[in-house]
Amino acid sequence: MRRLQFLGSFALLLTLQMFSQQANVVGRVFEDVSGDEISEAIVRIEETNLHVKTEKDGSFTFKNLNLPLGEHYLIVEHSGFSKQRYPIVINEDETLHIGDLFLSLDITQENLQISTISLAASDLGDDDVSVSNISGLLASSKDIYLKAAAYDFSAAFFKPRGLDNSNGKILINGIEMNKLYSGRPKWNNWGGLNDVQRNRVFVRNTKASDYHFGGLGGTSNIIMRASKLRRGGRVSYASANRSYKGRVVGNYNSGTLEGGWSYSLLLSRRFGNEAYKRGTIYDANSFFLAVEKEINKKQSLNFTGFYTPSRRGMSTLITEEVADLKGIRYNPNWGDQDGDQRNSKMRQTEEPVFMLNHYFKITDHIKLNTNVGYQTGFSSTTRIDNGGTRLEIDTNTGESYYPGGARNPMPNYYQNLPSYHLRNEEPTPADFQKAYAAEQKFINDGQLDWEALYRGNRNFTGTNSVYAIQSDRVEDSKMMANSILAAVINDNMTLNARLNYMKLTSENFARVEDLLGGQGFLDVDFFAEESAFVTGIAQDLAQSDLRNPNRVVSEKDRYKYNYEIDAETYDAFAQMQFKFKHLDFYVGGQVGQTNYQRTGLYENGFFPGEASYGKGEKIDFTTYAGKIGGVYKITGRHLVDMNVAYAQKAPTIRNSYSNVRQNHEIITDLKEVKNQSLDLSYIYKSPLLNVRVTGFYVGFQDETDVVFYFTEDLTGLPATDGSAFVQEVMSGIERKHYGVEFGAEMQILPTLKLKAAGSIGHYIYDNNPDLYLTSQDFPETQLCFGDGQTDMKNLHVPGGPERVFQLGLEYRNPSFWNIGITANHFSNSYINPSGLLRSDNFALDYDAVKFANFNEEDARSLLKQEKFDDYVLVNLIGGKSWRVGNKYIGFFAVVNNIFDEIYKTGGFEQTRKSNFMNRSEDFDRDNGALFGNRHYYGSGTTYYLNVYFRF
Repeated sequence: MRRLQFLGSFALLLTLQMFSQQANVVGRVFEDVSGDEISEAIVRIEETNLHVKTEKDGSFTFKNLNLPLGEHYLIVEHSGFSKQRYPIVINEDETLHIGDLFLSLDITQENLQISTISLAASDLGDDDVSVSNISGLLASSKDIYLKAAAYDFSAAFFKPRGLDNSNGKILINGIEMNKLYSGRPKWNNWGGLNDVQRNRVFVRNTKASDYHFGGLGGTSNIIMRASKLRRGGRVSYASANRSYKGRVVGNYNSGTLEGGWSYSLLLSRRFGNEAYKRGTIYDANSFFLAVEKEINKKQSLNFTGFYTPSRRGMSTLITEEVADLKGIRYNPNWGDQDGDQRNSKMRQTEEPVFMLNHYFKITDHIKLNTNVGYQTGFSSTTRIDNGGTRLEIDTNTGESYYPGGARNPMPNYYQNLPSYHLRNEEPTPADFQKAYAAEQKFINDGQLDWEALYRGNRNFTGTNSVYAIQSDRVEDSKMMANSILAAVINDNMTLNARLNYMKLTSENFARVEDLLGGQGFLDVDFFAEESAFVTGIAQDLAQSDLRNPNRVVSEKDRYKYNYEIDAETYDAFAQMQFKFKHLDFYVGGQVGQTNYQRTGLYENGFFPGEASYGKGEKIDFTTYAGKIGGVYKITGRHLVDMNVAYAQKAPTIRNSYSNVRQNHEIITDLKEVKNQSLDLSYIYKSPLLNVRVTGFYVGFQDETDVVFYFTEDLTGLPATDGSAFVQEVMSGIERKHYGVEFGAEMQILPTLKLKAAGSIGHYIYDNNPDLYLTSQDFPETQLCFGDGQTDMKNLHVPGGPERVFQLGLEYRNPSFWNIGITANHFSNSYINPSGLLRSDNFALDYDAVKFANFNEEDARSLLKQEKFDDYVLVNLIGGKSWRVGNKYIGFFAVVNNIFDEIYKTGGFEQTRKSNFMNRSEDFDRDNGALFGNRHYYGSGTTYYLNVYFRF
């Protein structure tokens, strides 16, 4: 009836159009089922740039905006609802009272976001780099290309513009959540809270944001205020096979109650003994509470707290040989213990977050938001420590020594594989027999032998363990505070400003988690006696803490390393936004100060005294940033968008110290990281076709990168043995990323949509960075080779495919069911190249003399950066919902990679054999290299099924 009345009014108004521009349009927006007012919905006049937002009571007004007269369409849209299009006629000197407009819940979009984010959060390998695709999911928006990047491309670890999530900013209620240690947001801190995260304001790349200067990868503010969460409840259950087996969620939002109170509660659990990768246990719970009190019509106070403890088994990268023998689902980290799977690498996170947010509407045009947040708790990752020993005294010399230690117990250790027994140039029949036996043992079992670890500890003389489970543990306490100002100066000008402060105290240490049947673990470095490059008393060198030598630790004790990092950041941001008839533009700037200081709580034997103990030097960075950009509106349908930015940022804690666990040493010539960005877009919008094509460029200078590994082939050391566990420091890194991205969406039929998206990028190193090594094996020395650089220029920056293309169809039936299919092509992915391999060390023998048979052509072949094969992933989505009164029941399903394509998503070059002679010998073996590249493989066919009840 409402629709017939409205169309009748529309037919009458058609005869009344005039040409003067003095007119007003007013109305209100409600949810069609509950009847709740919808605030902050966007109401715009199609094919113009005129738009307003609805107020708290759902009302909106177009007033004194030079409205065009005649027939037009009013577009009403809000996140989580289906967009509506209403016909209107605007007449001269009249106020058009639209009345009540209604939006329907977009169940499809709601569940797509929830399910896909949950799926992609599973891809956790050995470090946080592997979860960088999560930023794309949080950055999902109505932009066609970004939706494809978030929901389809992210499964292949695609990074828009080649930027990982340290280049984007994630905010919750205006508070930045990126970690100071790595610069990345930590998804586990709010995992499982999807149902209260649907209110997100995303700003693409460096465009103007009301909350933050932003980052190259964009800015996403997740609004988790109690009053802003849609009133009602939701209970859902999900089944999947990618990260967890099951997920159950219960959520209720009160909406605004009498007295101005509102609250929101959520409980969820995700669980599974293993998912796509073998042995990857998943055990996570999530708790959320938000309470808000409207103090008066101008002020509101909101509390938000969430706690999401999680524990999960990790997988790792594997070589081609291992993948051929065991398949891409193989995970060497686990084994059976008493009939149960046990993973040696467990990641655990318990870091609750508490926020207090004050919202103050000073005037109708000035708003001030002040936020205070606190985060505490710990995160840890376990691994096997096979360096257990005991203290003995030589009866002849009276000197101390440390017998013990054991070989690497991992089943994929190179000496356990068939290739190890066939490493000689002419293998004997006995070698082939050993290789066959190793192959069969690995194929038929190939998992961690927990009983062997316990047996090794029982057989070791004394009561100490030779094997133990160690955790690398971080206990952070972080305080955050900011104030965000938004002031509408006039109809054309808006001021945004922000003052921000953050303080971090971070305790970092190793801890004994399980002695595996032993009674203690001697806290010394068993390998100290093998350090042939240093002089000194082995007993002193071996000490993790000279102030407490030869200490035997028990379970839950700290050992090995123990230090604290104190960090502070201050920054101020200001931005002006201007809106005119044909041009919208902005200009913004930021200035900041960051400082770090390490405090050593152990005095390390290799770095005695002030080199490791007490307070180290304080590092200070002052940063500046500026940006400008705008949209030129050729017509209501044709737009040109340009954004330019220059920014400095402090290097992360991770990339400021060469060996932060053992000493105070700061990276040489450490500088602020610089970046520049430029993008230019053409945008076309119409009821039937939406297109965006963007060309982009991003440049980086003065980056640093620190990696740890063992190598056998170092030159220039005072010994014939060139092996050492080292820290590789690469500094002065320059990169450039450029390319084109596009998205197009065509409404073929009212229920059928064709969509296409893609990106063609080129992400390369733009110089030969400086490179040096540090190590406890050569303390107080920075080991350089030749000119001190590494030949990285024009190599590809790793991190997912550079080229992606999507073609898809989406059908939405008016009876609340939908189905969609996309085909996604990926190409130009590259392995992470080793800096040491491309330094002068590669061509030199142990005596620093170039190999006599060094061949440039062979060297180029050995060092050619591996390019992964192209692949296509086909994904299918669908769902159905039923409305029963004012409630919804429905389901949603996703099937990814329906043709079970096998593909590589990343990897790195091993550096154990790191000079020309030894790498040539290894890679020329007829039966395979012992130390070939290690890869991470994407998942095969995976599914996600979600059923829900909304009330």
